[in-house]
Amino acid sequence: MKSFVSLLGRYVLTLSAVVVAALLAFMMWKHYAQTPWTRDGRVRADVVQIAPDVSGPVSSVAVTDNQWVERGDILYAIDPQWLKLAVASAQADVDAKRHEMLMRQDAARRRAQIKSAISSEDLQQTGSAASIAAANYHAALAALELAQLNLAHATVRAPVAGYVTHLRLRPGDYATAGETKVAIIDAHSFWVVGYFEETKLRHIHPGNTAHIALMGSESTITGHVESIGHGIGDTNDETGGLGLPDVEPTFSWVRLAQRVPVRIHLDTLPEGVELVAGLSATISITP
Repeated sequence: MKSFVSLLGRYVLTLSAVVVAALLAFMMWKHYAQTPWTRDGRVRADVVQIAPDVSGPVSSVAVTDNQWVERGDILYAIDPQWLKLAVASAQADVDAKRHEMLMRQDAARRRAQIKSAISSEDLQQTGSAASIAAANYHAALAALELAQLNLAHATVRAPVAGYVTHLRLRPGDYATAGETKVAIIDAHSFWVVGYFEETKLRHIHPGNTAHIALMGSESTITGHVESIGHGIGDTNDETGGLGLPDVEPTFSWVRLAQRVPVRIHLDTLPEGVELVAGLSATISITP
């Protein structure tokens, strides 16, 4: 009888261990299958691409690669010699147009005083000439303001505070208006994007708490879900040569879940953590 009880006890103990193991396995599976988390996270930031408003050779570069700059700091300068000549030319044109306007207005005023002695056609032509001269003068003033504005923009400044990145500009390079020469990582724009499987999106909502672990860092960053992407690319939607949908002729039997980007706002940044755009991260969401 005693051996039977001992044997039964061993069976009960073994069965209990199996049940506990199965329960733990089920809980881990449920956590993996339903809890929103991903290892496919990336740190993102706004990159301000700074292009000059005027063209010309670069006379000086005031920053170095990866340097921190404040808003309004000088980045580089374009040789202003040609722009100064343009301002002088515009100023001379303003002076000439002003003298012509005063002359035409004076002529129109004198003819208006003796309008009884001259024809109405002559009087009208004189008034029209004065109006045209005034319009030309205002156009010259606008051209002068534009030349002065171009001269002011020969010095390129940082529009945001952040880090100069991938700087390859050197004195002597030619800067073309509208062509990016310096890029700045906006230091106040960092966020994290996580690519979550579509099967887990029903557990993610704006405002949910997010825990972010950067690869190579032991600190955890806290944030919250800001928004969920509303569209991803579809290769079957590409247009073929005849303007028709280019649908893949094969279909994979093992259909992997699509990944949808979820934007996460960073709430707290632990001391000593340096954010770099492009870093990998593991993200878990608390529903």
